[in-house]
Amino acid sequence: MRRGDRLPPLEIEITRTLIVAGAIASRDYQDVHHDAELARAKGSPDIFMNILTTNGLVGRYVTDHFGPAAVLRKVAIRLGAPNYPGDTMVLTGTIEEVDGDTATVRIVGANAIGKHVTGTVVVAASAGGAR
Repeated sequence: MRRGDRLPPLEIEITRTLIVAGAIASRDYQDVHHDAELARAKGSPDIFMNILTTNGLVGRYVTDHFGPAAVLRKVAIRLGAPNYPGDTMVLTGTIEEVDGDTATVRIVGANAIGKHVTGTVVVAASAGGAR
């Protein structure tokens, strides 16, 4: 693991099931995450993913790369373009800093309309844990 290393991209299909399941799992019952008619009434073209689901997907992306012994120390993300059903989000990452077995990874998740999520993740990986 070295500064500048890139994580392989991860494509995630944004389905209605993923959006609704993520909202339910995180106990986010806002109608814009499960009711398309009410989401449209509030000005959105459809339901959209909540930040807690995005946070979980970012965490999965990093731990899938660094392995089962990886520990997320800090996740700092910001949302941009919504994730709507029928789109695909592509997560990419670049290692910005390395300190021993700890890395800071810059994350971008983009969909067809722009950057859905940007941020950094600090991860502690076991020796030899990065793939």
